[in-house]
Amino acid sequence: MSTYTKLKLSGSIDGKGIKVTQTATPGDIIHTAHVSALDEIWIQAVNTGAADVKLTIEWGEETAPDGNIPCTVPGQSGLQLIIPGNLLTNSLVVRAFAETANVVIIHGFVNRIS
Repeated sequence: MSTYTKLKLSGSIDGKGIKVTQTATPGDIIHTAHVSALDEIWIQAVNTGAADVKLTIEWGEETAPDGNIPCTVPGQSGLQLIIPGNLLTNSLVVRAFAETANVVIIHGFVNRIS
């Protein structure tokens, strides 16, 4: 039987949001997956600026297009679901960069399945 443990994103301090400061690859570290357990990763983003901003999630690798998940985060519209519980393991890293620095904040959590 599997065990689920809810955790903060490893790039978060005390469960707070992670500010996206990078505007190109490699992006800011959002989460590093467990070495052997499966991490079910949920990510939401909020854009504190007025204009829409393109956000790129680097999912387990920095190579475009293989590891890139691009999306647009609307300006001042509250939290937007970006990653709906996708799985990652083997110490792979999730990173993020945005076309505008310091306006997108990443929130989320991990369900670790072991």
